[in-house]
Amino acid sequence: ERIHRSNLIGMGVLPLEFLPGEGAEELGLSGEEVFTITGISDDLKPGEKLKVTTDTGKSFEVVTRLDNATEVQYYRHGGILQYVLRQMANQDG
Repeated sequence: ERIHRSNLIGMGVLPLEFLPGEGAEELGLSGEEVFTITGISDDLKPGEKLKVTTDTGKSFEVVTRLDNATEVQYYRHGGILQYVLRQMANQDG
């Protein structure tokens, strides 16, 4: 689980987790829904809760699995590679 989560962050994908006691089955999700995620802001913090709404109108909260400030930075930059390239470009500039 940790390695998969880290790989998502490394590619610039925001990992989300259901709240305790909730999951796809408990929420009646089939996997065919289209999801809208609200609450992603420029000052996103580790472990922040976001709202998810399905195309059928069902909504629920999830928690971001960005667990520290470094992971937040990687996500904000679109992944580790983009983060490192920007850091190098800033050092040269």
